[in-house]
Amino acid sequence: MTNYRGKWLRDPKHILFEVNEGIATITLNRPEKRNALSSPLLAEMYDAMLEADDRVDVNCIILAGAGKDFCAGYDLAGAYSGQQTANPSPTGGETAALRYRSASNGVDDDAWGLERSQRFSTVMFDLHKPVIAKVHGNCLAGGTDLALGCDMVIVAEDARIGFPATRANGSPPNHMWIYHCGPQWAKRMLMTGDKVSGVDAVRIGLALDAVPREQLDEEVRSLARRVAAVDAELLAAHKRIVNLALEHMGVRTIQRLAAENDARAHLSKGPRRSQFKKDMAEHGLKVALANRDAPFGDGIVRVRER
Repeated sequence: MTNYRGKWLRDPKHILFEVNEGIATITLNRPEKRNALSSPLLAEMYDAMLEADDRVDVNCIILAGAGKDFCAGYDLAGAYSGQQTANPSPTGGETAALRYRSASNGVDDDAWGLERSQRFSTVMFDLHKPVIAKVHGNCLAGGTDLALGCDMVIVAEDARIGFPATRANGSPPNHMWIYHCGPQWAKRMLMTGDKVSGVDAVRIGLALDAVPREQLDEEVRSLARRVAAVDAELLAAHKRIVNLALEHMGVRTIQRLAAENDARAHLSKGPRRSQFKKDMAEHGLKVALANRDAPFGDGIVRVRER
């Protein structure tokens, strides 16, 4: 739906938004960047989620990615290029430039920024209407923040899900891993940055179901139709009681601590993190990622059937 002008969402440039059969589909639309998460994309996705939650003709929401991947993660090229810490005065003249927090200023500023950005990846949890993540291709790093924040995750069998950035860049700024796959698998995934296939994601609890890639669209659409056939008020009651149970298990506190823990991890001066930053500065993202991931081979966890 182009040139959309709703109550919350206006003329999106980085996402697609459409409503059909009581289902709103929100599609991350930076396929040339593998749907890497930029600030404008996240802001539009956030607005689209509120738009869908507010529209009375929507009972269910699908979150998807355009092109070959669901989402390859955060835009590291932008994150490591430095942030503007002073903005020119809107009045010009001799008025002093306004200054704002920067992650490079210290752990508190870093945590502050991470906490502010969490609203984009936790919005799915806070909506009254259910959200289904439709995952194909790569679902990495920030992509997992989005997918695991949804109410249900359906994946292509050959999808690749993981957080390789934990090898040198930090810790997830949002943490739903423990609630999906338990402590041992959460540690296994985060301590190696390895990935699992869609099939194995189901085995360890990261996804509800895995289907062949060519069947993914219809499988997710079919589930969404069944969910959307229930009144929105009832869906909200069901979603909110389960989420209140998660809150009772500390899910909101853990998200706050995840941001602070990621800020702490950013202070690391170990050889792997130092090398990544050096490679980024001297050679760019492609070389930095290749050198970061080289010791891990293909980085795929293969879960044995018992």
